This record gives sequence, structure tokens and C-alpha cells, in this order.
Amino acid sequence: MQILAFPEAAPPAELRTQVRELQEQAWPSERGTAPGPTEPVHDPALRPRSMLLVDDGTVLAALDVLAKEIRHAGCDYTAGGLSTVVTRLEARGRGHGRRLVTAAREALATGGYDVGLFTCDRPLRAFYESAGWHHLPGTVLVGGTPQAPFPSDRPGFDKVTMADFFSPRARQARAAFRDSRIALHPGNIDALW
Repeated sequence: MQILAFPEAAPPAELRTQVRELQEQAWPSERGTAPGPTEPVHDPALRPRSMLLVDDGTVLAALDVLAKEIRHAGCDYTAGGLSTVVTRLEARGRGHGRRLVTAAREALATGGYDVGLFTCDRPLRAFYESAGWHHLPGTVLVGGTPQAPFPSDRPGFDKVTMADFFSPRARQARAAFRDSRIALHPGNIDALW
């Protein structure tokens, strides 16, 4: 078993096809609207990087890391977050997803990021905490764009914000991220990562 990392559009075709199949299982597209295996899922401006847990040519789990500069509480930070985290249905419950999510956190920690931020469905909080992420109580990520915001506390959502602080200045500012609204604004393609 190995963890492979590529720019989103660069995995070998056979692996990218498997990733798209896993994503379609987890989040089915409307009939006929699923992107092809070579089409990007994410906005290229977010520098999407795919991480795959592969065993003998089979993708067991996959995720994408998105990144951008954010401004929060008067300071600029390089932020990275997780998106499209998925584990093959028949391989669930064996720790594959946790292993990959942990590896993604470690890649962000050593990759020059100040902070890792993302939202997840409330029932998944314990899973992400088991992979080293921390819940930010009362924190809302505001996605979309400044003109068309897409907040994680919108009606009908049951999201929590997960984070980790990697750089010394981000660790010092940790309290400023709690109970706050963070202007992530990743755009319209990735309304909220």
C-alpha cells in the first residue's frame, strides 16, 4: 500500500478513472453531468492536489487538497483544506481513510501552510479528530465569493469546521479562529471546501 500525490489533473489515467468512480458513488452527479476522468473537479486557482491510497493498482481512498491565501483578523495566511474525501465502499472500516487524511494533514504541516481549514458533516467530526484535526467550535467558513457568499452555517447544513495550525504565527493566532466567520471565498466551482 502506498500514498501517491499528484496535481489534480496528473494522476495516471487508470487511477484518475477509479477516483472519479469513487466520487460518483459518494456524490452522484445528475445524469449526464459527471465530469470525465481528465476534466478537473476543482478550480485550478486553488492549486488542487490529489492524494491517493493505492494497493496493487486499486485506489482504496482519495482526497484533494485545495489551497489559497486568506486574510483573517487582519493577518494573511496560506490556507489548505481537504475536499472530496472518499473511501472505496468495500474497503471502509479498515482505517484507509484515516491513514490518508492523516497523511494530508502531515503534508500540509510540512508543505509551508500556515493553517489547515475545512468543513465536514457533523457526524464525521470524530473521524477527522482521530486523524489529528481539531474542531473549531462556533467557527463558520464563508465560501463562494464576496458577492455571493456561501456560509457553512446556512440553513439545512449540519457542518462543523475542522482545523490545524502549522506555522508559529498561526499557532499564536489560534484563538482568533475560534467562534469566528472566516472569509475563505474559494469561488463558485468549489463553493465550500
